[in-house]
Amino acid sequence: MRKLIVFILVLFVFSACNRPVQHSPGDTKTSDNNLKVAVFAGNGASSICVLETIEALKIDSAIKAETISAAEIQKGMLGEFDVIIFPGGSGSKELNNLGQSGIEIIREFVQEKGKGIVGICAGSYILTSTSGYPSLALSSSEHIDRDHYNRGRGLIEIKLSSKGDKIFPEIAGKRVFLQYYDGPVLAPIETDNGPYTELAGFVTDIHPDNYAPVGITPGETFMFNQQSGNGKLISISGHPESTPGMRWLVPRMARWAAGSELSGYDKKWIRPEINDSAIFFDKANKRLENRLFWRLFDDDPQIQIQAMDKLYQLRSRPAVRWYMGMLRDKKAEIRKRAAELLKLCEYTAALPDLTQCYRTETNNETKDVLSEAIVFLGGEKLMDK
Repeated sequence: MRKLIVFILVLFVFSACNRPVQHSPGDTKTSDNNLKVAVFAGNGASSICVLETIEALKIDSAIKAETISAAEIQKGMLGEFDVIIFPGGSGSKELNNLGQSGIEIIREFVQEKGKGIVGICAGSYILTSTSGYPSLALSSSEHIDRDHYNRGRGLIEIKLSSKGDKIFPEIAGKRVFLQYYDGPVLAPIETDNGPYTELAGFVTDIHPDNYAPVGITPGETFMFNQQSGNGKLISISGHPESTPGMRWLVPRMARWAAGSELSGYDKKWIRPEINDSAIFFDKANKRLENRLFWRLFDDDPQIQIQAMDKLYQLRSRPAVRWYMGMLRDKKAEIRKRAAELLKLCEYTAALPDLTQCYRTETNNETKDVLSEAIVFLGGEKLMDK
């Protein structure tokens, strides 16, 4: 009897964590709990962006995500998938790697076969129909202020539209911040696909060190979706896959593009409240980030911990991978703090490092923290191997 009660409770919790969110009639097809998503990993795609996109997709237990190369696309393997995601990196290099025949396959995949496509940062560039820029020309958007495309990186604020609220109701009416790295500033243009629907706009005025003109980004499109032929696309200028508390946006976007039921996710991943201000990496913050990196090699553990904590406060994107190295420091307090920060950053890609360090850890307090981080990130089964 006791085992039956436990089973029912587990079943209830699982169902609650995977319940569908509210969506408008006609926005989705009937429930489809077996989505196959391809993440482009050819030349031009950043290996870090590919890795973090795959990791973010794992939040959705019904999505099976795999990488795909230009050669595999040409071989016909894209037909096995429901959605393709083009991640961050270099949009022009990704297009070059696809080649003309690959571009034709992608267009057919979306517009004729009715499949989905998601563009993240560089991927957002190539979904546009920008005159004079190599693109897939699948959307009714162009990127503006091309002279300052390399605007920089940092945490920026965006604002969802009423349409965005329907797809992402968990953050409706809330202040939202996402990582940004040279993403396109988007504006609508007329194409045969009809107008796009803005889901979110820029709030932060991005002009670090007066490199770019003032007033370009606020109010312009940051994220949009639209029908493209028989298929659907969704485009975002930032990096939700590398933003703790917001990584769940990636599987949600994939589901929308597939026309699938918009499944809900465990609340531990939905934490927009952890960010409350924009932090951009101007020259001063870049210099600070570099100084903090070198302090990680200091012999004084307090200096090391202060450096790690400050990097976290700055929301430094590369720092999360530096914490992985700190797991192997000789001082237990450093290993402990690194594990805590990897948990805060939701860095599931660090699970192999965390589990190996857990197996060899001799300090009981640090071992407990490693265990907590592993369980939170979903790797508890790895500890038994």
